[in-house]
Amino acid sequence: MFHAFLAALPLLVVAVLIVGCRWSAGRAMPLSLITAAALALGVWKVPINQVGGFAIKGALTAITLLYIIFGAILLLNTLKHSGAVSVIRHGFHRISPDRRIQAIIVAWLFGSFIEGAAGFGTPAAVAVPLLVALGFPALAAVMCGVIIQCTPVSFGALGTPILVGVRRGLELDETFATDSLVRAEAVARHLIADTTTTPGDLLQVIGLRVACLHMAVGILIPLIMACLLTRTFGTSRSFREGLACWKFAVAAALAMTIPYVLTAWLLGPEFPSLVGGMTGLMIMIRMARHRWLQPSGEPWDFPATSAWQPDWSVQNVRPPAAESRSEKTLADLNPPPMSLLRAWLPYALLGVLLVVFRLPQLPVRSWVTAESVQIRWSDILNSPASFSDTPLASPGTIFLLVVMITMWLHRMSGSDLKSAMSESLRTTLKASTALLFTVPMVQIFLGTADGAAGLKAMPYVLAGEMAQLAGRSWPLLAPLAGGMGAFVAGSNTVSNMMLAKFQFGVGLQIGCDPFWIVALQAVGGAAGNTICVHNVVAASAVVGLTGREGLVIRRTLPVFLYYAGLAGMLGLLVVR
Repeated sequence: MFHAFLAALPLLVVAVLIVGCRWSAGRAMPLSLITAAALALGVWKVPINQVGGFAIKGALTAITLLYIIFGAILLLNTLKHSGAVSVIRHGFHRISPDRRIQAIIVAWLFGSFIEGAAGFGTPAAVAVPLLVALGFPALAAVMCGVIIQCTPVSFGALGTPILVGVRRGLELDETFATDSLVRAEAVARHLIADTTTTPGDLLQVIGLRVACLHMAVGILIPLIMACLLTRTFGTSRSFREGLACWKFAVAAALAMTIPYVLTAWLLGPEFPSLVGGMTGLMIMIRMARHRWLQPSGEPWDFPATSAWQPDWSVQNVRPPAAESRSEKTLADLNPPPMSLLRAWLPYALLGVLLVVFRLPQLPVRSWVTAESVQIRWSDILNSPASFSDTPLASPGTIFLLVVMITMWLHRMSGSDLKSAMSESLRTTLKASTALLFTVPMVQIFLGTADGAAGLKAMPYVLAGEMAQLAGRSWPLLAPLAGGMGAFVAGSNTVSNMMLAKFQFGVGLQIGCDPFWIVALQAVGGAAGNTICVHNVVAASAVVGLTGREGLVIRRTLPVFLYYAGLAGMLGLLVVR
């Protein structure tokens, strides 16, 4: 218990300072980093070169995240200077002027599609600035963008959290040779045939279970998002205004999750979020145009910009497209001279390129991930830490490519690009401090195995104590452990890699189906993205809202607790 408490200290520092004391991540994360390093050196007895190696790995990883953030901000600023933002806002006003409907379409459905295509925080980098461009307060946009980082995440980046995270976590090679126990258990439970020679069938079974759990829990996420939007940012601060759009919200959830589950069942883990998001978009945009299932009365909107609270947006900076009501009406009546198709084309192109660069069946993937264009650093400071990156395959590179194409499509001048780049660099630099401390802390936390004290890595110590206390009730807490892994690592994939084998072992110990426990781990790991510090930092940075991370996490924490709690209760029913 003592070592579990010590392992939790870096996380408690984050929770107390950012969420409780309302410090910015830029102030709190250096203290969390110092706490993790001190524990690694003084208690876990990890060699100093190993701590330094993982810190360097974290700093390099942070730079790759900043590259993506810069690309997302640059695309937004480019579209703002070209006039496309005003056209897009006008087009959405014609689909539906109701901000609840806009949030569901952009954050939930478009965000799910982008998550399925790219993952790794890209939906927030795309959906959050788009919502700000539509006239949302920056804090509202970030809240919506982070809340939806749950249901689609387990199948993000073409199934990476399952195909890479769970597979590596269970140590499955092409013939199950590395872990025959997993294969024997799967055969005994009739999940795979004894003649199966690859883990693909087993991963598809686990993926289907993950999808079913997500569908059951995620059906309320669009409605919860709408309620939090009206309660936090509405003139009357009422949950009732959010509940009024329950028909549209539930329909949007089903329009995404039904094809999502069918795709997981028929095709496997690669395409559920991609297909679900795209199908949902096509269905719900049509429904929004015809005002089907929408609440009666006046469309819900934010108060006038002059009435916005200081925390809602960047102080002393007028949010893009957030005019007063009279200005907004004028803009809607007289949109800039650009077709809606041309204004939306950069985002459509972005979605296509994210898929093209990710699909292994296409030659582009092999070109941009070839060994000759990879950046690798093994055994950093003679430690187990290693870093690798494929910058050409990064969403940041795709953002920059789309920016260059947009310059030609929208006939922009060099001075416009220069202004957009200058604004984007300033915003990115504001986020750099927080991320350059956050990600190294995470890597040190994860890299505390094999110290002279003989202790397991900090995440395992924490999870092990939780499992010992829970006993037969562990299915209730399995998603919470997965969420803790994602909160620390900022990735559902990494959480699954860390904890899938541990979850499988606990399932065997308590005498229940261990593959359901692994599925609960994957669901909880996805939900953990809603409270992960560096995800929130990255999403906030895209719209210049650095320093308000605690505000965001306080609003998304109840969503995480709902998601992990309900998934755990369902798991407790299923495995017994």
